Amino acid sequence: MINKLISNIKRTGAPIVVGLDPNLKFVPSHILNKAYEAKGETLEGAAEAIWNFNKGIVDHVYDLIPAVKPQIAMYEQFGLPGIEVYKKTVDYCKEKGLVVIGDIKRGDIGSTSESYAIGHLGHAQVGSRLLAGFDEDFATVNPYLGSDGVKPFIDVCRKEGKGIFVLVKTSNPSSGEFQDREVLCDDGKMRRLYEIVGAKVTEWGMDIMGDTYSYVGAVVGATYPEEGRILRDIMPKAYILVPGYGAQGGKGADLVHFFDKDGLGAIVNSSRGIIAAYKNEKYASYGEENYADASRAAVEDMIEDIRTALG
Repeated sequence: MINKLISNIKRTGAPIVVGLDPNLKFVPSHILNKAYEAKGETLEGAAEAIWNFNKGIVDHVYDLIPAVKPQIAMYEQFGLPGIEVYKKTVDYCKEKGLVVIGDIKRGDIGSTSESYAIGHLGHAQVGSRLLAGFDEDFATVNPYLGSDGVKPFIDVCRKEGKGIFVLVKTSNPSSGEFQDREVLCDDGKMRRLYEIVGAKVTEWGMDIMGDTYSYVGAVVGATYPEEGRILRDIMPKAYILVPGYGAQGGKGADLVHFFDKDGLGAIVNSSRGIIAAYKNEKYASYGEENYADASRAAVEDMIEDIRTALG
């Protein structure tokens, strides 16, 4: 699947991913009102609104981008109807030819980790049949329970030809409370924890390679460009998923060191900056009714910003 992601990036010339992280406050009133009229002010009504909101955005941007990243928590808050819309969104995006990165941030051990991996990336044995659950192409994985929590995902990825992005240096302001801690390593040198995790990503990915990059990628926040430079060197064969662009403060000029010299090696995520673009003063002229056109304009501007930064 890493080969397909790279192929999509080359085809579109856009190393970006749209985060489908819907919140009801982002949904225009005409979509909300129609959903509530049909299903009431219920979880089902909320899920219907989210689905129509997502579909409008995907329909307007799918030809510009290689991938999407739905954040499952935004759907789980609406219970089973929300989970159904998450799956519906995954399937719709794959029909449009997009690579789907399931932002699930799972991390556990043993059979629990294996079950998460099967549910999101693999096939469950049901009698004589093997059936896919959510069926994303990639999933984000929390490594802080150690190799026990990551290797079941790698095993499923190897079997299914799919991939993971391991949390290494996240974009949130408090990430440094743990990730920047210095640790005395076996060689007697002090290294920051994110560097140690980055080295493990390289180790995990060595025997599960695509044509040029590993199926084991990493998450490194756009808000930490210097750490991105360090980690690019530590993880030369890992694709880097870069959150934190736009609403969290990251911009194209910050991201040069996340990429390799050929412009590959990283894919940059924007969520609110795209799906709620019509609320931004820059795109306010589109109005609520044309929210998806505003999202397309935001995607085009993001692509141009990153292309300019990469030269």
